[in-house]
Amino acid sequence: MSYKIFIDGKEGTTGLKIFERFAERKDLEILSIDEDKRKDPVEKAKLINASDYTFLCLPDAAAIESAKLCTNPNTVIIDASTAHRVNPDWAYGFPELDKSFREKIEKSNRIANPGCYASGSIAILYPLVKSGIMQKDYPVNIHAVSGYSGAGKKAIAQYEDPARNPELDSPRLYALTQSHKHLPEIKIISGLEYEPIFNPYVCDYYQGMTVTVGLHARLLAKKVTAKDVWEMFAKHYDGCRFVQVAGFMGEGVLPEQFIPANTLANTNNMQIFIYGNDDRIIVTTRFDNLGKGASGAAVQCMNIRMGIDEGLGL
Repeated sequence: MSYKIFIDGKEGTTGLKIFERFAERKDLEILSIDEDKRKDPVEKAKLINASDYTFLCLPDAAAIESAKLCTNPNTVIIDASTAHRVNPDWAYGFPELDKSFREKIEKSNRIANPGCYASGSIAILYPLVKSGIMQKDYPVNIHAVSGYSGAGKKAIAQYEDPARNPELDSPRLYALTQSHKHLPEIKIISGLEYEPIFNPYVCDYYQGMTVTVGLHARLLAKKVTAKDVWEMFAKHYDGCRFVQVAGFMGEGVLPEQFIPANTLANTNNMQIFIYGNDDRIIVTTRFDNLGKGASGAAVQCMNIRMGIDEGLGL
């Protein structure tokens, strides 16, 4: 069976990566829009409603407008923007979080693709809250670093300009007002009562990401050791194809001295590491901000909705 696919916003980073992942797929027919009609609502509506699956790789306002153009009850919309991620009528596209998330993706014609930072944060926070280890009002602080590809076309051009500002040579902290667009998503999907403190850095490499949450054991809802936390994560993600929990090495024992952020580039994999000690525990996710944090997750959700191998093309 061949499925008709339309990517609304194929020119952006996420749209291009989705398109690249379809290059070897013989089961997909890509519908194209003329360059001069990319923003024409009539032409977009025609292609959206002619498709079996439409990917929205657009700014929030444009994604909302494109979603409204869909009148075909059989068209599946997968939105890579922030616009619908906390809308309960849309499935949240992180199937590994819980059986209920996967089941909703399997049945829904509206799927909201998670944000990159949100994917790494929620992968840590959701199991902690669900297990009862972390109370819902825990004062969460998130530290994250990302390659510059996640900052958009304008920032990519700035980083790749030979005459660029020397400030771009160093990691740059941003989201200083604590109003980052991923925060509502992180709070609601994780089951938190309050939005976390969020400290993201954009860095001078192209793609890859780490997200870290530190835990003070004395403040947690349950008395746990670092090994207890590792065992919970290992059980929660047991059998997941794309989310793997690294083996527990023992308190203070590291398989390596560093966790580089770029080693999973061009994959749909996510790794979870638990380190620290029984007083202060750190949990880190590592993944590709353009893979499991964007295009890879979108393609995985499409495969699940189709009822085929979720890893096809990944």
